[in-house]
Order: sequence, then C-alpha cells, then structure tokens
Amino acid sequence: MDVVALVILIVIAIVVAKGVRVVPQQNAWVVERLGKFHAVLGPGLNLVIPFIDTVAYKHSLKEIPLDVPSQVCITRDNTQLAVDGILYFQVTDPKMASYGASDYIDAISQLAQTTLRSMIGRMEMDRTFEERDDINRGVVLALNEASTNWGVKVLRYEIKDLTPPKEILHAMQRQITAEREKRALIASSEGRMQEQINIATGARNAAIQESEGEMQAAINVAQGEAEAIKAIAAANAEAIARVARAVELPGGMQAVNLKVAEKYVEAFAGIAKTGNTLIVPSNMADISTLIAGAMSVVKSSGAGAQ
Repeated sequence: MDVVALVILIVIAIVVAKGVRVVPQQNAWVVERLGKFHAVLGPGLNLVIPFIDTVAYKHSLKEIPLDVPSQVCITRDNTQLAVDGILYFQVTDPKMASYGASDYIDAISQLAQTTLRSMIGRMEMDRTFEERDDINRGVVLALNEASTNWGVKVLRYEIKDLTPPKEILHAMQRQITAEREKRALIASSEGRMQEQINIATGARNAAIQESEGEMQAAINVAQGEAEAIKAIAAANAEAIARVARAVELPGGMQAVNLKVAEKYVEAFAGIAKTGNTLIVPSNMADISTLIAGAMSVVKSSGAGAQ
C-alpha cells in the first residue's frame, strides 16, 4: 500500500512538473498542442496540459547582434571590395519567427549579403567610403520589407570594414600623398604671396606716412615762413611809420638826407673794393655834391644842437 501511494505521489509530481512552465523575462515560448500551434507563453508562471502541450520553440525578445560574414562585392567601376558588417535585430512575433521561416537568422544574414552586394554594385568605389550611412540605411529598409513574414525586425546595420585590394590601397595611398604634397605647396605659395603682399603693403604705408610727414613738414615750413614774412612786414611797417613820424619832427628831414648819404657812400665803397679793380664813377660831381650836402646837413644838425 505504501508503495502504491509513493508511486501515485511520484506520478502527481511529474504531472505537476510537466504542467507548470516558468518563462524568464524577455523570453517567449511557443506551445504546440498535439503538434499544432496553441499559444505563446509570456514571462512568469504558465500552466499547460502535461503530455499534450509541448514547448516547441523558445525565443529571446532581446536585441540580438548578428555578425554578417565577410563577402567580396564588385563596385560600378569594377573594383573588388571585401565588406564585413554586423546587424541588430529583435524578435517581435514569436509565432511568425517559429513558423514563418525555417531559420530566420540565416535568412536575415543571406538577405543582408545580397542587398549589400546590390547597393555597392550601383556605386563607384570612392562613393562607397563616403556614403556608408546611406548603405546602412538601405540595407535596413530592404531587410525590414522582407522580414515582416519572419516575425523579426532589423533595427540597424553597420559596415565594419571596407577593404579594397592591395593595389588599390597603394594607389589610394599615393593619391593621398600627392594630394597632401599639393596642399603643402599651395599653402607654401599662399604664404609667400601673403608675405609679399604684407611687405608691399608695409612699404606703401611707410611711403604714405613718409610723404604725409614731408607734406606736413613743408606745410609747417611754409606756415613758418609766412609768419616770418608777416612779422618782417609788420616790423617794416612799424619802422616806416616811425620814420614818417620822425620826419615830421624838427630836423627829421636832415636826418633822412644824412642817412641816405651814408648809405650811398657805403654802397660805393663796397663796389669800389670789388676785386683788384678800382671803380671810379663817371660823374665825380655827384659824390662831391652828395658829400657837400651831407656836410651841410651835419653842420646844420650841429648848429641846431648848439
């Protein structure tokens, strides 16, 4: 009796174990009842009918990275490129992921390769390096259009490496070197040109400053000379005015005549001493008359003084 009870307890335990399913978080289990799809078990505790319901597929609902195998693609200009990429996808419909394709992972990988070859075949080699983002977006769009029947969604695709042949790499390296040398020469020539421009500009500014300085100096000299002429003219005018006032005084005219006689004699004496030649005026009476007039003026001046 005890053995029968023990057997019954064991059977009950097995039945309970078979009827209870605990699904982890971010997972989905597909249950088939007698070989036919029955339900999708979500995370947590789930009850099934033992020996009738079976868990046929288990899917992870997390984002899954898939390394796409490297392949050789031919560009529009007949250049071979070794392309290596990685894509990220997520199971969105466990039922379709179970029954939509025999192996959705392999299907996604193969479709990514064919789409990539098609897109690169429409581009020249140089553009493949420049438009990697466009290629990535194009692969994602193409995969999502086809993967809706597979119960998965491709989130993004990234090209890890684009490797051209060694000959192309060497040619690209030479091209880059030549381009850098050209830029260096252009930068050097532009530097020399700018240097010449700066020197010419500096010389022009210096000449302008010098000419402006000379012009200002000339203006200052002219203004100084003008002021001097004005001062001399004013002094002469003042002297003439004083002489005129002195002439009107008693004995003024005699003083003027005496001064004129002195100046005449001094001028004649200077002319007579020029070189080794003695100059004698043609009319000696003029000198005697002038001297006589001067003496009379002196005498009259002396008499007036007495």
